[in-house]
Amino acid sequence: MKKLILLLCVVSVSFSMNAQITTPAPSPASKIEQKVGLTDVTVDYSRPSMRGRTIFGNLVPYDKLWRTGANAYTTIEFSTDVTIDGKELKAGKYSIFTKPTASNWEVFFYTDTQGGGTPRDWDESKVAAKTTVQTYPIPMDIETFTISIDDLTNNGANLGMMWEKTYVGIPFTVPTDTTVMKDIESTMAGPSAGDYYTAAVYYLDEDKDISKAKEWMDKAMSMTKEPRFWQLRQQSLIYAKAGDKKAAIETAKKSLTAAEAAGNDDYVKMNKDSLKEWGAL
Repeated sequence: MKKLILLLCVVSVSFSMNAQITTPAPSPASKIEQKVGLTDVTVDYSRPSMRGRTIFGNLVPYDKLWRTGANAYTTIEFSTDVTIDGKELKAGKYSIFTKPTASNWEVFFYTDTQGGGTPRDWDESKVAAKTTVQTYPIPMDIETFTISIDDLTNNGANLGMMWEKTYVGIPFTVPTDTTVMKDIESTMAGPSAGDYYTAAVYYLDEDKDISKAKEWMDKAMSMTKEPRFWQLRQQSLIYAKAGDKKAAIETAKKSLTAAEAAGNDDYVKMNKDSLKEWGAL
C-alpha cells in the first residue's frame, strides 16, 4: 500500500513538472489588421500545417463544414458595413466557416463568434452573408494555412485563403466612395447649423467677441426649421449680452413657451428669471 501511495505521488509530481514546460502550439494563432479604403479589417485565426498530410478531400473533407483554420473560431471584424456577393454585411465581428469542394468553396459569415471547431447546431438564421467562390490551383505546396487580404483598392479587396495547393479569394467592397463624397459635400456646403450654434455658445461662455457670437447664432437659427427651447435660451442670452434687450426678451418668451409645452421646469424657471431681470415680468 505504501509503495502504491509513493508511486502515485511520483506520478503526480511528474505531471506537475510537465505542466510547467512550454512548447510551441501545433496551430499558432495569427492576427491580420488591414485598412481597406477607410475600413479597418481584422482577422483572428489559428494556422495548422500540412506535416505530410493530404489536406483537401482528406483531413478537410469535401462537402462538409470546416472551421477554416484550427482551435477557436476564425473571425473577421469590419469597422464599417461592407458588401459581399451583393449583400450588405453590417459592421461588426463574424466567424468564418467554409464548405470546400474540389472546384469551389461555400463561405459563410456567421454571427456567433465564440467557440471552437464547428457549431454543434448550425443555425441558418445566424448566417449574415454567404457566397461561393472558385478554387485556384497553386503550383507548389503552401505548408501552413494562410489567410491574407489581397488586391487592395480604395473600394475593396479579396479575403484570400491558401493551403496545400489551393487558393480561394472572397471579394468584398467597402463604402469608401460614399463616405468620401458625403464628407466632400458637407465640407463644401460650409458649416452646419450645429457648427454655428456650438461656436456661438462657446463665444458666449468664454466671453469672446459677442457680436460674432450673435452673428453665428442668427445663422444657426436661420438654418434650423424648429429651434428647441434650449437653443432659443442661448440665443436670448447672446442678445442680452450684445445689448439687444428687445430681441432678448422676445426670444426668451419663445423659449419659455416651448419649455412649458415640453414640461421642462428648469428652463421655465431660467427664462422667467431672465425676463424678470430684463424687466419683462
